Amino acid sequence: MSTSRRRKHSYHHGDLPATLLRAAGKILEEEGVDALSLRELTRRAGVSHAAPYRHFPDRESLLAALAAEGFALLGEAQREAAAAAGLRGMGETYVGFALAHPQRFRLMFGGTVRIARHKALREVATRAFDGLAGALAARSPEAQGARDASIAAWALVHGLAQLLLEGRVAQAARAGRSEARFVSDVLATIRFAAGAPARAAAAVDQSA
Repeated sequence: MSTSRRRKHSYHHGDLPATLLRAAGKILEEEGVDALSLRELTRRAGVSHAAPYRHFPDRESLLAALAAEGFALLGEAQREAAAAAGLRGMGETYVGFALAHPQRFRLMFGGTVRIARHKALREVATRAFDGLAGALAARSPEAQGARDASIAAWALVHGLAQLLLEGRVAQAARAGRSEARFVSDVLATIRFAAGAPARAAAAVDQSA
């Protein structure tokens, strides 16, 4: 029996989805989403052409699983960062994830997968966002304020990640700093914006 045929019969039912996702993730990061098809996946994973369809009935379900896996990894990394370094650490982790996994990040947020159609993906993506909202909740006296602050913080870190991924930040702006240091320095400035309303209100009170 050939090596490829031995591999095709070596997977147990329980570990096949994980095997396929690992292979799909590698194709995604190395060649981009356009290179990812179920046919190519079976070839790379060394399984029969029918095998993936037991777990991923079509290409979009495979992409949804990859995106969900990405959100789960991002959420876990942000929880660890929140415990170690607070909100700033969460922001740095978000941008760092995007730079380390650019194709996965684009899949998660690029609109290729319709999140509303995939319950598991929708739930894990919501949990990732709720982690940021929860970290900000203690800083706001009202729930809506915390929600608005979390959207503002998300917009900041997501926009910074996109700018860096697309090469929109000039080297001159980075002033010789590494990407990690540049991200840290940029996110550090958010404290001034957060403090501005309070300082403005205090100034008004003092002048009254």
